[in-house]
Amino acid sequence: MSDATARASASLAAGRPLLVFDGDCGFCTTSVEWLQKRLRRFPPAEPWQWLDLDETGLSRDDVTHYAWLLAGGRRWRGHAAFAGLLQMQDRWVLRFAGRMLVTPPFSWAAAVGYRLIARFRHRLPGGTPACAMPR
Repeated sequence: MSDATARASASLAAGRPLLVFDGDCGFCTTSVEWLQKRLRRFPPAEPWQWLDLDETGLSRDDVTHYAWLLAGGRRWRGHAAFAGLLQMQDRWVLRFAGRMLVTPPFSWAAAVGYRLIARFRHRLPGGTPACAMPR
C-alpha cells in the first residue's frame, strides 16, 4: 500500500474528507494548491494516480473526468466537489456560495462551467497536453 493510499484510507476511516484530483494535470494541481492556500479548512488532497482506487470506491473513469470530494460517506464530483469545499469553511459567505453552487439554476451553470474547464484544462494556465481529457 502506498503512503498516499494509507493516508487516504486513514482519512476516510476516521470520517475525515478527502479530495481526489488529477495529479498529471498541471492546471488541476495548481488549482488545488491555490485553494489550499486560500481556504482555511481544506481536506487532505491526493492525486488519484497515487491511490488504490478500490479503497476510495472510485473507478478510473470517475477520476479521469472529475475531481472528487469524499466526506461523511458522501461523494461529490466536479462542481459539487468544489461546492463541498466551500461548505466546509468558517465564513458564512463561502458556505452560502457552496450551497448556491448545488442549487438550481446555479448548479446548472456551475456544471456547464466545470465541464468546459475540464474539457479545455490543457489550454488553461498551468495546463499541458497531459491534461487533455480522455476521448
